[in-house]
Amino acid sequence: MSEAASSETIAAAPVDAVLSPLARIYGEPLAQMPHDLYIPPDAMAVMLDAFEGPLDLLLYLIRKANVNVLDIPMAPLTEQYLVYVEAMRSQNLELAADYLVMAAMLIEIKSRMLLPRPKLTAGDEVEDPRAELVRRLIEYEQMKLAAHGLNALPQAERDFEWVEVWVEKALLRRLPEVNALDLQNAWHGILRQARLHTHHLIQREELSVREHMGLILRHLRDAGGFVEFADLFDPQLGAPVLVVHFLALLELAREHLLEMTQVEVFAPIYLRLSDEHGVSR
Repeated sequence: MSEAASSETIAAAPVDAVLSPLARIYGEPLAQMPHDLYIPPDAMAVMLDAFEGPLDLLLYLIRKANVNVLDIPMAPLTEQYLVYVEAMRSQNLELAADYLVMAAMLIEIKSRMLLPRPKLTAGDEVEDPRAELVRRLIEYEQMKLAAHGLNALPQAERDFEWVEVWVEKALLRRLPEVNALDLQNAWHGILRQARLHTHHLIQREELSVREHMGLILRHLRDAGGFVEFADLFDPQLGAPVLVVHFLALLELAREHLLEMTQVEVFAPIYLRLSDEHGVSR
């Protein structure tokens, strides 16, 4: 169509038709259809029910017919399924491949149900050709219900948004919590360090046996009689003093300056000055 003819057509059209564009593209009105516009044959085809696979289609047909899954009427179900697959195959053959496999399975089950069944002996169970299909349908329905349950749960960025709060580290300083066990471990660590740095100072103490001999003689003289062996020693003086005191006692006994007596075995030991020493003193 030439530009002159187009101008004549627009001029001859009513004013309302010229003012009402067919469409708007990027805000610009479109008065007539473009000559190079291509519309595919199946562009206006709308699929009202979208299925995720052959089992989904079968389950939809069963629920739509309101029949029991455990007792599927194979004849009408197979017929409805083939009608849907034929419509799908005419549109997209690659997409209908899995559905064609299920169609072959339905036809096989239908034919096996039409065949006469052999006579069974007592106790044998009749094998239902639909058993495997029913099992797959029940498992698929359970998984589908579980998927719907998971999808109903709140999801981030779909039902709610994450809220992020930026906090300056210098403003928020979290101090660690200290319990009794932490204090105990810290104290043991200090003790271990103290043992490693301990300085041992050894001092030499001057102790005289002769001096302790005089102390023992003075003690026996003041007592005026027998003195028990244990009363001569004071444990608070320390081990070195006790050892020197005991050596002084043995030295006095060797010089016969004191006497040791005992009534019986394991009885207390008593000491006193010897008679000669006592008389001379």
